Amino acid sequence: MIELRGVSHRYVATRGAYLATTHAVVDVNLTVPAQQFVSIVGPSGCGKTSLLRIVAGLLVPSEGDVVVDGRPVRGPAPDRALVFQHAALFPWRTVAANVGFGLEVSRRDRKAAPEIVARQLDLVGLSEFAGHYPSELSGGMQQRVGLARALAVSPEILLMDEPFGSLDAITRKQLAEELLHVWEHDQRTVVFVTHSLEEALVLSDRVVVMRGGRIVRDVPVELPRPRRPDDLLDDPQFLALRRGLSELL
Repeated sequence: MIELRGVSHRYVATRGAYLATTHAVVDVNLTVPAQQFVSIVGPSGCGKTSLLRIVAGLLVPSEGDVVVDGRPVRGPAPDRALVFQHAALFPWRTVAANVGFGLEVSRRDRKAAPEIVARQLDLVGLSEFAGHYPSELSGGMQQRVGLARALAVSPEILLMDEPFGSLDAITRKQLAEELLHVWEHDQRTVVFVTHSLEEALVLSDRVVVMRGGRIVRDVPVELPRPRRPDDLLDDPQFLALRRGLSELL
């Protein structure tokens, strides 16, 4: 479980002779139960990414506490894996070597590493590309490698910062379906940042709406699982949820 208690964060920058303060996150209280898929939506600059980086331990909040499974977050840890908007793969390493990187640096599961890598590549449909290099892959395939790399270290929590934001609409839809399949397979705790209301509703158990650094609404998504995205697009409940989120934003 993830708990954020009164979390705020300010960025301070020097502008000439003055200090300028930006309030990125303001007094956020949020609980994410284990195995739940929660999406965060909101306009650009509303604090979504800052909040995700705070949970990841990459950013220290100005105020408040972040607790994961009863333990205070003091920095990055193996129980939390972050997937970025761009895959950020090592161009000189093969697909398999990229996926196994986290296992390599953590020095865990050395004997089992090849099997773990093979299993994750199979899960994201890239087994036949294990020996390829990132430059030989499409953008969507690179994002699949990034997801497999995150999953390979068996994190309890998967943090995803607009992972499909740079992709075309068709590839984005395909990867959302892939992520849905992966989550239904092992149901890790996921916090997912996106600009797409449809994507958030298709994937999530809850959609958290942010504006001006604050949470303005926490919307439960009580659509039945397992879900097929194409079946939801004309569903009256789905359409009503999307309309409500759109009005909030």
